Amino acid sequence: MALAPYHMVGVVEAGCDEAGRGCLAGPVVAAAVILPARVHLPGLNDSKQLSGPRREELRPLIEKHAVSWCVAMCSPEEIDRYNILQASFMAMHRAIDGLKTAPGLLLIDGNRFTPYLGIAHVCHVKGDGRFKSIAAASVLAKTHRDELMQRLHAEHPQFNWAVNKGYPTEEHRAALLRMGPTPHHRRSFKVKAHEEILL
Repeated sequence: MALAPYHMVGVVEAGCDEAGRGCLAGPVVAAAVILPARVHLPGLNDSKQLSGPRREELRPLIEKHAVSWCVAMCSPEEIDRYNILQASFMAMHRAIDGLKTAPGLLLIDGNRFTPYLGIAHVCHVKGDGRFKSIAAASVLAKTHRDELMQRLHAEHPQFNWAVNKGYPTEEHRAALLRMGPTPHHRRSFKVKAHEEILL
């Protein structure tokens, strides 16, 4: 099924999505994207449905053709302080703050969101597979976060973040239990209860 713009004609829409909620390490990263009404981005889809190389191909196209876009994050310390759900919303708010064009409507991937003052929003479960602007936001959030985890891998190669990107793989969990957390780990996430973390 082809992705579509939202249906409110004449309203500037910004799609918002995040990446990294279920990770043991690294920030949660969010993106907000405003796309032109008739933009054509071949193969655009929910970032989880795309290969790594395809996401990397789409990233510069989205950044080039978007009316406005911004990527923002919340640190592991903020995640521990506020909880991962609230930190995800905070990161989205920061991304919206950074848009150079003010949207009239926010399209949020998921079923909950903390309202952004002065801008209406609509939540869509699996919206990243339905609407172009949310899909574009999912690609930017994912690729920017993956790039950051690649850089952090150089500091702590024993956790293999270049591959697992901070997610609770068996290898990552074993290394964490063996060597203890780095400053980039989320202290509020329990390794043995990783199956309870939202992926």
